[in-house]
Amino acid sequence: FKGGDTCEYLLSSGRFLGEKVWQPHSCMMHKYKNSEAKNCLLDRHVAFIGDSRIRQLFYSFIKLLNPQVKEEGNKHGNILFEDKSASIRVDFLWYPEVNGSMRQRIKSWTEDSVAKPHIIVAGAATWSIKIHNGSNEALTQYKINISSIAPLLEKLAKSSDVYWVLQDPVYEGLLSESRKMITNEKIDAYNEAAVRILNSSSRNSKAKVKVFSVSKLIAQETIMKSADGLHLPESSRDTNAMILMNVYCNKIMKPIDGSCCQPQPPLTLIQKLAFCFFTLSIIGYLIISLIHRNNYRKNKSCTDLESGEERKPAVSTPHVSTLEMLLHCFCKLGLIMTYFYLCDRANLFMKENKFYTHSSFFIPIVYILVLGVFYTENTKETKVLNREQTDEWKGWMQLVILIYHISGASTFLPVYMHIRVLVAAYLFQTGYGHFSYFWLKGDFGVYRVCQVLFRLNFLVVVLCIVMDRPYQFYYFVPLVTVWFMIIYATLAIWPQIVQKKANGNCLWHFGLLLKLLCLLTCICFLSYSQGVFEKIFSFWPLSKCFELNGNVYEWWFRWKLDRYVVFHGMLFAFIYLALQKRQMISEGKGDPLFSSRVSNILLFISVVSFLTYSVWASSCKNKTECNELHPSVSVVQILAFILIRNIPGYIRSVYSSFFAWFGKISLELFICQYHIWLAADTKGILVLIPGYPMFNVLVSTFIFVCVAHEISQITNDLAQIVVPKDNSTLLKRLLCIAGFFSGLLLFSAVQDQSRH
Repeated sequence: FKGGDTCEYLLSSGRFLGEKVWQPHSCMMHKYKNSEAKNCLLDRHVAFIGDSRIRQLFYSFIKLLNPQVKEEGNKHGNILFEDKSASIRVDFLWYPEVNGSMRQRIKSWTEDSVAKPHIIVAGAATWSIKIHNGSNEALTQYKINISSIAPLLEKLAKSSDVYWVLQDPVYEGLLSESRKMITNEKIDAYNEAAVRILNSSSRNSKAKVKVFSVSKLIAQETIMKSADGLHLPESSRDTNAMILMNVYCNKIMKPIDGSCCQPQPPLTLIQKLAFCFFTLSIIGYLIISLIHRNNYRKNKSCTDLESGEERKPAVSTPHVSTLEMLLHCFCKLGLIMTYFYLCDRANLFMKENKFYTHSSFFIPIVYILVLGVFYTENTKETKVLNREQTDEWKGWMQLVILIYHISGASTFLPVYMHIRVLVAAYLFQTGYGHFSYFWLKGDFGVYRVCQVLFRLNFLVVVLCIVMDRPYQFYYFVPLVTVWFMIIYATLAIWPQIVQKKANGNCLWHFGLLLKLLCLLTCICFLSYSQGVFEKIFSFWPLSKCFELNGNVYEWWFRWKLDRYVVFHGMLFAFIYLALQKRQMISEGKGDPLFSSRVSNILLFISVVSFLTYSVWASSCKNKTECNELHPSVSVVQILAFILIRNIPGYIRSVYSSFFAWFGKISLELFICQYHIWLAADTKGILVLIPGYPMFNVLVSTFIFVCVAHEISQITNDLAQIVVPKDNSTLLKRLLCIAGFFSGLLLFSAVQDQSRH
């Protein structure tokens, strides 16, 4: 850890990911859209002053504001650009040499009566080399001239952002005869002089001329693609312009995926209170541990001085009290949350942009599949979707989703569509699992509901507080929480129809199907009534849970994308349990699910359906079209997988313990990845060990998985304490929780008020 400002890294170092994606050292670069660039530069004046290379940078910069701009006009004259709608003015001033003329122009900006540009980008040298045929006298004069300009630039740097662009190397083999004297050796000498002289009088001052040296690194990789050996190819110029935009705009716009030049966000009131709470928990646990240790020492086995025999302690090892367990859990959680904060809120660890290649996605997929097959064991039971099998299913899906996120595979549409099916499969299991429980057990008690809600939401609520993120940011948890409540409401409202009741009269089955039909009707109505949906979730305090960036559109999009799959899971559970009750399927060890003929036909149909979906997903043209069809067709591949996995008895009788282990902590893995495996709220990758990408992934993955496993255990322990089985105690706890959330809403309102 070198410390310092990430702006310095952005302006001076980095590397290419692939051919065109520039990765600054230690931080992430945001790709600005036209609207974002205009908002950042609102009422700003930008001035580019220099030679033809600066003119190229000027054009790339204004194309970020207006892509329709064409590079035309007097090449050896001033060029003016203005966007009247945003009051933005960008000028290019033709001063190809660092001389008296350039000095006079810069001096005019230092006068108090003249409006100064907010951003000044300057640079020149190649003309001096060319005109004076690369003579040493020209270099000496350049040093004298830049020495006279440097104090003026440093004075401007007190009120404006001033950048001096170092000269890019040339590709000498492509240079014309009139430019042969412009050698890389000469360019290095001119650059060295500029770096040594600039800021020499203000080394300890905050107001400095920023040296834009990263362009040299970019040019070293791309100058061979230049048309004339002197000017950079367009993609390299665009990268330089985007770096300039990041340097100036990141601190203003604060994009999530633009960590370069962004200051560490100040702690909010709620974060400070959380810090105090976890600190007190750690202190409390240490005090109780010390008291227990002292008590244990007093009661420890010791030698009787009179008889010389060992005397056993009168008291055995003390029982762990509820308070101690509570403090122990919060102590561990506090340390873990500190790690979360340091990883993704403090500017302590480096962050890098994702870069997708087919190998970065498919090689890890093959590797984990081999590992999963290696750890094959027999299941305890051979029912369809038994516990080991569902854990295995969750496990391998979660691992694939993790690889998808870290590799940035969302840019590859076929992979994106298959990952959407995996997310839908999670929701399918939500419908299947909760319906099966309520149908078989008939347990609609408050204890069951509170247990599920606590286990689903505990980690996310803590992260919302510690990481200062809205609940909807962790979209999957709100999704499964709302669907759980919908399943509960559907089955719990009168008449409550469960298997025990339905066995006495077949009409109850039709009653349940009628309930499911009503649910489907409501889903269809809401999916085609965006206004009604948004009104429902815009009411306070629901809006506090489901708003993201000031509206509930993101919640509407996420809900609509998989709107039918939970219903499909419930319907599948009903049909399967009905067939099982009537003994129409065979679930013995090694037995096919149906008769040989029916099993073979269903297997053939399932394989064809599975492959057909994959072919369709691979031929999709764009995300919008695919997302429109996804809610209706995703169930095809899910059902095909279930049948392929369960019809053959020998496949149904085994499972992968490797995948099942990850399946048990799949929810924690999905949520924790946001901050301690990925970075910048999933937009980038956390870098614990710079310079060694593979080793970094191994180390960060190991810590990430251990933390997820630990949080899973903490959640289970706290669930036993916070959600007791006794109804009267549970009611008191619910009142306390209601008070906690009321306080949270109050503090959140105070926080929002102070921000505005």
